[in-house]
Amino acid sequence: MTDDESHPRPSGVVPAGGLRVGLALLGVFLAGQLTMLAASVLVLLASGTPDPALMADGGLLAVLVLPIASGALVAVLGVARLGGGPRAGRAPRELAVRWNGRDIRTGLAFGLGGLLLTLPAAALWAAWVGADRADSAVGDAFAGRELGPVAAVATFLAVWLLAPIGEEVLFRGVLWRALEHWGLNRWVVFAVTSLVFSFAHLELLRTPLLLVLSIPIGLARMYTGNLLAGVVAHQVNNFLPAVALLLATTGVLP
Repeated sequence: MTDDESHPRPSGVVPAGGLRVGLALLGVFLAGQLTMLAASVLVLLASGTPDPALMADGGLLAVLVLPIASGALVAVLGVARLGGGPRAGRAPRELAVRWNGRDIRTGLAFGLGGLLLTLPAAALWAAWVGADRADSAVGDAFAGRELGPVAAVATFLAVWLLAPIGEEVLFRGVLWRALEHWGLNRWVVFAVTSLVFSFAHLELLRTPLLLVLSIPIGLARMYTGNLLAGVVAHQVNNFLPAVALLLATTGVLP
């Protein structure tokens, strides 16, 4: 029995379109990644310094928001132009975006349940590498910074809501669908996208932790066939770090 026969495809998911569509979507994914890199470089050049400690609040927020937002936008536009499905509403359909309340609740459940895995994993990882090396790149960038209320709230919303949307569009949207178009087993798709997601952050020390964090997110995407479930699970995962960052940048916590 094949994987598709033993696990019927969730309703609403676009069927595989073959090697050509998969290669096109892989190109879209790479274009999104390159756009993120280019946007990061441009923001750093515009700020006049690569050191986050020397940036103004607006520049630091731009480094956080513009790369992921521009990368996701390029990905969506590329899917709309090159992806499978009818021309009208092509990007949402190709990316398996469906406004389904049950799938959203499933994503929430995976996100909350995943905390039972990710919180102990994060604590063990911090104990292993040391507290002084346990921060993410975002945490390092904002370390010791006290922001104004507007900038602090904007940073909180970017980490909690925006970053998961952008990352999920790229990794468990475009890349996931590219691999599905090649007819790969869904567990292979889950494993490959999780690995690429973990390494693409370019934080080698945190790669094992990022791989663990990606598990409930990928499972939500896989079991519902709906990108929005993965987005919700990712946002649940990012909520506590976003709150911690908000409290730190407003001086409530050290």
